[in-house]
Amino acid sequence: MDEYDVLVVGGTGVDTIVRVDTLPLPFQDSIGVPPIQDYVAHTGNGVALGMLTLGLRTKFIDFLGDDPQGEQILAAYARRGLDFSHLPAPAGTPRAVNLVDAEGRRLSLYDGRHPADLLMPRDFYLPFLQRARHVHLSIINHTRALWDDIERLGVSTSTDLHDWDGRNPYHLQWALRADVVFLSASALRGGADGDRHEEAMRAILTEGRARVVVATAGAEGCFVLTREELEERDGAVRHFPAVPPAPDRPVVDSNGAGDAFVCGFLTSFLAGRPVPECVLAGSVSGAFACGSAGTHTEFIDPDQLAEGCRRAADTLASPAN
Repeated sequence: MDEYDVLVVGGTGVDTIVRVDTLPLPFQDSIGVPPIQDYVAHTGNGVALGMLTLGLRTKFIDFLGDDPQGEQILAAYARRGLDFSHLPAPAGTPRAVNLVDAEGRRLSLYDGRHPADLLMPRDFYLPFLQRARHVHLSIINHTRALWDDIERLGVSTSTDLHDWDGRNPYHLQWALRADVVFLSASALRGGADGDRHEEAMRAILTEGRARVVVATAGAEGCFVLTREELEERDGAVRHFPAVPPAPDRPVVDSNGAGDAFVCGFLTSFLAGRPVPECVLAGSVSGAFACGSAGTHTEFIDPDQLAEGCRRAADTLASPAN
């Protein structure tokens, strides 16, 4: 029996959150802001803690710096009971500065400090990989070392391409080798070339091995295309509307919403649920994350997710919607 339901590889760090009135910022010498705070964050962190909170046996592995940020991360994982193993990061723990406006929108400045030639050693990751049912790979360069062993072992995989523009070759190894691919539609819609999210989604399925591709679009919901739909419905992409926020959780911060969507979707997907149910779970989880300030400060639990899905399904099914 597999020891881990999910092995998350790569993507821990610290976010510094700066709250501002509007984005973009005006050009001036100084701007007064509310207290600036640091949070244990980044994409792998959000997926690992989110899946753990939803009851999955979760293992997280990464590089980590011997610095105050690394100490903050280790202390947080010890408090939450996350099973985390790491190697020393030669350039220290990754950081980001996120500017968040009054409507919860953000601009993330990510330092990407890991050296370009850094790869995760096989003797470190392989024992964990051999005990995993599913692997979620962050698009951190050092995770690309795992792909050949993942395919040899036949382990299912997922990844999040974030704001991929559909062209940057860096993302292709993850886009074309994962079974479940998530991405944001933000860089693929409304540009000089028009909306290209459907084109990118079809290309991922046509050229790669994915079973399903999900492009999230914030308040507009998400777009979904499966391999079966590509083959049987001539590649018709389905649109799913966003779920309304819970009455007691208005939107205050979108940091971590994409990672939360991934957690809700994958938890249902790995349980064998139909894609529309997976989308609903992802949407409810993402909306829940938007109701808390900071990055990855709250994670939806199984009871909250079940109740949120019931409420959202009733709301979306009402004649007013």
